[in-house]
Amino acid sequence: MKVVTHRWLFACLGILVVVLFIADILFGSVSIPLRQLLDVLANREADTAYKEILLNYRLPKALTAVLVGSALSVSGLLMQSLFRNPLAGPDVLGVNAGAGLGVALITLLASGAGGFFMGMGSWGLVVAAIIGAAAVLLLVMLVAVKVPDLVSLLIIGLMFGYVGGALTSVFQHLSNPDTLKVFITWTFGSLSAVSWSMMPALVLVVFLGMVISFALVKRLNVLLIGESYAKALGVSVTHTRYLILLATALMAGGVTAFAGPVTFIGVTVPHIARGLFKSWDHRLVMPASVLVGAGLMLVCDMVTQLPGLGGNTLPINSVTALFGAPIIIWILVRRS
Repeated sequence: MKVVTHRWLFACLGILVVVLFIADILFGSVSIPLRQLLDVLANREADTAYKEILLNYRLPKALTAVLVGSALSVSGLLMQSLFRNPLAGPDVLGVNAGAGLGVALITLLASGAGGFFMGMGSWGLVVAAIIGAAAVLLLVMLVAVKVPDLVSLLIIGLMFGYVGGALTSVFQHLSNPDTLKVFITWTFGSLSAVSWSMMPALVLVVFLGMVISFALVKRLNVLLIGESYAKALGVSVTHTRYLILLATALMAGGVTAFAGPVTFIGVTVPHIARGLFKSWDHRLVMPASVLVGAGLMLVCDMVTQLPGLGGNTLPINSVTALFGAPIIIWILVRRS
């Protein structure tokens, strides 16, 4: 009976994501008729303005929302499983802070290396964020070799984040207004920053992270019982930990590089997935997190471009916080 229920839940979630994906493409500051979307997809004659909006703005943005939501959700699930902390998220490793530090460095350096990166346009910010995230990941992996205790590793990851945030604040203070504006805009997070030329790189990063994550499902289930039990069953806890860190850094760092630091999704979605399936089994919770994360991100994207905003777009982080913060408060109250 449970198997049938789970299949129905997955089917409903899948259909919901498809419906939300289509709705995100059609609705916004300018509503587009469904017929126009079908004409564009079928390569039939369509209104030029609608075609431009659909192909060069709405469609890549909706795809980015799906990738960002699913990647951050699975990253958050991995962190919560590794640290056994319901409030752990993709940013606990300091990878997001490292990406922010990389972007802050190039926006501050108006000449030399900074000028080279800024000359690359949007790709310059992406490359700088990836370098910053990779540098922090390397530090975390080196520390993980020396520090077997998970609590200590969690605290060290948070400290890396604080140091990166502090350095970023210093660079912001030293920046001129023009370069500071570029960085501040990036920190708001944006799903529309990913163009078609960037999409293959984002897909590759998320795909690699997902492959590693789903390959760890059985090990994660064993780790839920405890590390001692996992070792008794022949699971290499240290190797599993490295793979979890790598998958999280790939997805969280990659997403942050392309879309900016998107918050709250990674912390809240795993709890929603567990609540829907009433299970901690990663064979259910992980694919559910992919679907719920994609759906929630599409909803947030639609909210950012409501028609009543007069053509303005809200920062994605403000909307994810409005959805995520109440859920986290509810979790804390419930646990109390």
